[in-house]
Amino acid sequence: MKIFLICSKRFYGKIPAIKKELESSDHKITLPNCYDTPNTEDKFRSLGHDAHSEWKSSMINHSVNVVENVDSVLVLNFEKAGQSNYIGGATFLEMYDAFRLGKKIYLFNDIPSGILYDEIVGFNPVILNGDLNLV
Repeated sequence: MKIFLICSKRFYGKIPAIKKELESSDHKITLPNCYDTPNTEDKFRSLGHDAHSEWKSSMINHSVNVVENVDSVLVLNFEKAGQSNYIGGATFLEMYDAFRLGKKIYLFNDIPSGILYDEIVGFNPVILNGDLNLV
């Protein structure tokens, strides 16, 4: 299966082990946008509103193209700044694209409580509770 890993850049350190485990089961992994250059957004933000806005738009469009070409997305949702199972705005949008395109959605951990809980429930994700064998 072709799987797009999506998450906050704060979780990029967890990706190598997860990628290795998934690839050992013959899955093909697409890494998050800017995985190799996690400070790219900061660079564009420092160039001003217009540059940041244009870059962010291009990343959102790029994500749609990536989601179109995979079978599923795996949301790596861990604790961030005291919030359990964190899912940020860009990750939520990628989940929405996967839902809209009929792709399978996996969550590494449970759905976070909060304002987007009901929408995420509506995406009908498979909750792995950390067990990648369920993919």
